[in-house]
Amino acid sequence: MAELSVITVGGKGSSLSSSSVYAVANGLAQLRIDSWALNRLPSSSSSPLNTHNLVSLLPSLPTIEESRASLVVLLSKLLSLSGSPSIRTVLPVKIAEALNSPDLKHESLDLNDEEALALEKLKLSSALYAICALLDHKSAALSTVSDAVAAISCEALKADVAAFNLIDSGDGHAAKEEIGVASDLKVLLNGSKLVGKVEIEAISRIPKIHASLREQVKSVHSKTRVELNSGGKLVCAGVVRTALLPLAAALWDLGDRSLSRAKMNVDGVGSENSRSSLVALFEQKSPSGESLRGGFKLVSQLVFEEEENYDNFAHEVNVLMGIVWKIVTWEAITAFMVLEGAELNGKKSEGSEVSGGGNVKVEKKSEKKKKVVLGKGTSVIIQLIKDRLQGKGGNAVDSLGLLGNWVEELISFLDPKDPEFDSLLNRVKELVESNETRRLPKLPKGTRDFAKEQMAIRKKAFSIIEDVFERHGATALDTPVFELRETLMGKYGEDSKLIYDLADQGGELLSLRYDLTVPFARYVAMNGITSFKRYQIAKVYRRDNPSKGRYREFYQCDFDIAGQYEKMGPDFEVIKILTELLDELDIGDYEIKLNHRKLLDGMLEICGVPPEKFRTICSSIDKLDKQSFEQIKKEMVEEKGLSVETADKIGTFVKERGHPLELLFKLKQEGSSFLENNASIDALNDLEILFKALEKSKCIRNVTFDLSLARGLDYYTGVIYEAVFKGGAQVGSIGGGGRYDNLIGMFGTKQVPAVGVSLGIERVFNIMEQKGQNQTTRATKTEVLVSVLGDDLTQAAELASELWAAKVKAEYLVNKRVSKHFDRAKESRIPWMIIVGERELNEGVVRLKDIEAAEESIIPRSRIVEELQKRLSS
Repeated sequence: MAELSVITVGGKGSSLSSSSVYAVANGLAQLRIDSWALNRLPSSSSSPLNTHNLVSLLPSLPTIEESRASLVVLLSKLLSLSGSPSIRTVLPVKIAEALNSPDLKHESLDLNDEEALALEKLKLSSALYAICALLDHKSAALSTVSDAVAAISCEALKADVAAFNLIDSGDGHAAKEEIGVASDLKVLLNGSKLVGKVEIEAISRIPKIHASLREQVKSVHSKTRVELNSGGKLVCAGVVRTALLPLAAALWDLGDRSLSRAKMNVDGVGSENSRSSLVALFEQKSPSGESLRGGFKLVSQLVFEEEENYDNFAHEVNVLMGIVWKIVTWEAITAFMVLEGAELNGKKSEGSEVSGGGNVKVEKKSEKKKKVVLGKGTSVIIQLIKDRLQGKGGNAVDSLGLLGNWVEELISFLDPKDPEFDSLLNRVKELVESNETRRLPKLPKGTRDFAKEQMAIRKKAFSIIEDVFERHGATALDTPVFELRETLMGKYGEDSKLIYDLADQGGELLSLRYDLTVPFARYVAMNGITSFKRYQIAKVYRRDNPSKGRYREFYQCDFDIAGQYEKMGPDFEVIKILTELLDELDIGDYEIKLNHRKLLDGMLEICGVPPEKFRTICSSIDKLDKQSFEQIKKEMVEEKGLSVETADKIGTFVKERGHPLELLFKLKQEGSSFLENNASIDALNDLEILFKALEKSKCIRNVTFDLSLARGLDYYTGVIYEAVFKGGAQVGSIGGGGRYDNLIGMFGTKQVPAVGVSLGIERVFNIMEQKGQNQTTRATKTEVLVSVLGDDLTQAAELASELWAAKVKAEYLVNKRVSKHFDRAKESRIPWMIIVGERELNEGVVRLKDIEAAEESIIPRSRIVEELQKRLSS
């Protein structure tokens, strides 16, 4: 028998861990009191000793494990009171002796009143936090083991594991734990040839359910670590309730799905005899769904008990933990039986083994040797199980006896009390943590990679956008990704703090571009241009906090018109372009909110806002789409110095919104405050021209005149607008712009008026992806797959080159297995195949297959290019 480890409590600066509590509670370690703590205690009592029932003063819980754990915690808390002249050395020594005895025997002991009071005070908290410590230790182990067992089930069930292909969205809203679980499962299954066939809900839900357990494990650990070492303070029932009830819910979900997979595994056992034997054992020894539901229901009821009964609540959570452990163990047993069941009934091959590369080789008498390729991680776990079984009589001939042995040994092997359990647990952790993917670089926050399916839909969208821009006579422009810092500063108001500054490069202070408008203005001024209609699609950068639909690196699609034109003509055209973009991208219902900076300034002047505060108050008003007016009012009054009366006046104006022409008519009626302000009168006249043009163009139905629209950028001088998606997805603004007549003049001697619009394409992509448009978009444009059955590359090179020369989009594949060719065409959704095998070569023909119609034609080799072109053009 292995020598027990020794755990010391009471040492100076030492702390008690959940793992230590678990080890002593289950007899896996002996307990020792540090001499420093004992030396602080008196050997005799200055108070009179009385006969107290020591057993009644010590925690007594339903299981020996819980009772021993509570004594460990009690002892630790008692020693934290050391220095008290009333607690003698003999009391903690007697408790330690009881813990180190197999039967937890308590010797009688006379106590002074202070000792009895201390024990009574610590009794409940010790019991509660002891069970929390047990749950902390076991749940952490369960979280790791359940991942490994689920991975084996994925192979046993030949499941589709596409749900594990989770990636960080880059916008700060990624489910980190879900991504972590999915990544770990992919590591364990790396290289497996068994997964990827069958869609199973109990598999696809693994990332979400296992992630929930991880979150609750961390919560329980954090709270338990504090409470175990909090000295002798009284128990806080709220801490126990808020930690353990969510853990119980996570355990329920885990157990429910694990049981579902276990049942499916049983059905997948190949041998009829093995399956019937396993069914009998499974029904006899595995917890049922009813027992799982009953355990969770009891926990849910006990959570409302009085504080003094919370030890019962914690105990039932521990019972539920035990039920779930058994279910996960049975999932492991059943999955192992599916993968290794051929070794029953004396059919075990002499050379059968799990290699380090993940190959399980099984040979039956009546079959050729079959090679099943497991994942690199799961193959190691399977081999660990096989080693355990082979060391425990796993070569028995009797099938039922062997199966019974396997079950008992696996139940023992997956018990945290088993001496070999820690080696299994650590091996699983090593497999996951040492994998090379863990050492790969990570993306910065607020940035994303785009897979081939995403790129397909992005390219399609960019093509639509370019087509709309060029339809309106714009030419393309590109500018540097960084500018001189002085070019960007002072153009964005309060948002200037979001500019990314770069390190000094040879005396130049540089910053990444914040938008595409300022670089455009710089370009026009620098080149002395007085008239220019341009578009630009490029990335911009903002040192922002990532959030839903908000990134640090993202594309903008800009269209701008600079120069002298008919009044409101360019303003009308850019708004018309915005409606065309959103209509042709087919995102669904949207609204374009529109206002005028001069009208806004007139409103602020009417309300009594000082001119020097116009821009900063505009920044506050611009937040009304995200915050209530009361929040904005508080900011304007407390942070920006407006009076309450002025803020309230602003509130009455910004509530005005409606149909453009109807609201315009209202604002121009006699008695309107706006008619007393020259800036407002100019704005209203501009808007009348604009709204009538929009009405004639039949796009005014999507426009709303909204006096709360402010757009916080400093450079706007006239009409401003912002497009908002009105569908289910909450993505915020999806486009906007306005007139900026003074911006170009900041960089040169000439004032060149300009107006523009920018489409927030990343948010548009989010909408398109949520609508599922990427599911109908092919990642490649390949029209035909040249399939050479064999190993002759020259045949593929000749035929594919003829197709490329004819401008046909083609790929080739050289492989002896026909299934590989059809799998490739199916996965890439390639519509045509040209199949060339030995027979076709001998006869001078090829087979042309229409994948969708499932029709095949024999075509002379010399005419295949001509024939394919004809079919592609029809």
